[in-house]
Amino acid sequence: MTRFSLALAAALAAGAGAGPLAAAPLCDNLGFAGLLASCNRGEPIELTLASGQPLHAGAQPIELQSGAYYELEITADGSAELAITGSDFFRNIWINEIVINDIEIRPMAVDSLEFDAAGTARISFVAIKPGSVELKIPGSTGDAQRVQFSIR
Repeated sequence: MTRFSLALAAALAAGAGAGPLAAAPLCDNLGFAGLLASCNRGEPIELTLASGQPLHAGAQPIELQSGAYYELEITADGSAELAITGSDFFRNIWINEIVINDIEIRPMAVDSLEFDAAGTARISFVAIKPGSVELKIPGSTGDAQRVQFSIR
């Protein structure tokens, strides 16, 4: 376990019973894998970037548990050059890695991803800071071009 995941687990445990910050991982025994343990994984999230199509067809806001591990898969169909941005979203999570064409990237910070052609990016992360955040297509104004997340 890395120093960060040990510190994060300790902070989450210390916050138990302390009001809104009392959110905890999804399982009691995280084991050697820590917060990345398979028992601590939320449902996968899928977004599609396509010209004239909604970004996410499911219910919104998407509920995330602080301290839980998630995978966000963003697929672009190549119909247009499209980006997705959400600085508040990226500031409220800890990114484990971004995988593009089997290349694993472990970034310190992200503001946006841009797709010039068809492809898929998978972001694995741990939700950290409670609140309401969004991912959206830059410059768009329609509700179908944004996805709301609620981290609790």
